[in-house]
Amino acid sequence: MAKRLTKALRGKRRWIGLIVPNCNSRGELEKILGDFAPSDEWKLVVFEGEKAIMKVPISDLDDWRTILDRSDSEMHSVTTSGKIRLVKERMGLI
Repeated sequence: MAKRLTKALRGKRRWIGLIVPNCNSRGELEKILGDFAPSDEWKLVVFEGEKAIMKVPISDLDDWRTILDRSDSEMHSVTTSGKIRLVKERMGLI
């Protein structure tokens, strides 16, 4: 039987809360994010109206912040945390 991966050995991640105006579907948002993603290791977890939450590896967090905080983009990050519950609360999704 394979050993179970402990919490300490799992990859560290961060949850990013986004405001995404003018996105009509989850697929459309995933395509937009995929076009400028710094790596393939990200996942769109929640998409409700103009709010979204994505999971990224902690090693890519600075790259994502740089990309999402550009002044010419309508999409921007609102909050970041190591716990999805906190991001959901801060964005009013709970």
